[in-house]
Amino acid sequence: MYRFLLSRQWVILTLVALLLIPTMIRLGIWQMHRYDERTARNQLVADSLAAKPVPVERLTAPGHAVTRNERYRTVTATGHFDTDDEVVVRRRTNGDDEVGYHVLTPFVLPDGKVLLVNRGWIPADRAASQSAYPKVPAPPSGELTVTGRLMPDETTEASGIKDLEGLPDRQIMLINSEQEARRLDARVLGGYVVQTGPPSKGETPQQLGKPGKEDAALNYAYAVQWWLFAAGVPVGWVVLVRRELRDRRARATGQPASESEPAAV
Repeated sequence: MYRFLLSRQWVILTLVALLLIPTMIRLGIWQMHRYDERTARNQLVADSLAAKPVPVERLTAPGHAVTRNERYRTVTATGHFDTDDEVVVRRRTNGDDEVGYHVLTPFVLPDGKVLLVNRGWIPADRAASQSAYPKVPAPPSGELTVTGRLMPDETTEASGIKDLEGLPDRQIMLINSEQEARRLDARVLGGYVVQTGPPSKGETPQQLGKPGKEDAALNYAYAVQWWLFAAGVPVGWVVLVRRELRDRRARATGQPASESEPAAV
């Protein structure tokens, strides 16, 4: 009665089932790896945001590449804004997915080094040409202390944003300390800071919100789902075999398949 398992149809079905089981197990393992990675990142972000603020020059210097453990650390700096060399970063969105600009202003420290400060988001003026420099609210004048989250330089590889050439004056695509050091001809600290304090007057520029948590639980659920699928494949195979045996016995006895006794496998 089991000879039908050697038929072409059943050999193919069995091979497909044998292939699906390890594939689904592997997909579940990959989802668990993603779960671990996202959980670790969420914990790293939470620890960085909760860490005590430190002077920015403790974590970065000219030419320094901000590391994964330094990202999102709260830093402070004392100096003054240089609005003459201020630029805007094109094609940036706010929390409502409105397209506008990020305002990047050099912040000059007492020793002459420059810290790049992302002061926040401003809307694009739809009535104005994209080649025109937008109206940017001025920062506080004079010496002050700013607080913000330290971020690594943006690159096309990490962000997916193309670094276009031939842009209008004082407009850039990526925030990159090496490029800004050449433009400013100054000693620029590696990375940049997303300003969190003092707050903007009149709520513009809109200061950027905290980084959101990645949904690690979703990857965990996907892993369990794939493993359940893997467990369901042999169960489904057995069900199909039992049904085939029942139908064959029914045909052999001349009874309807529903009246025949299901065979034990």
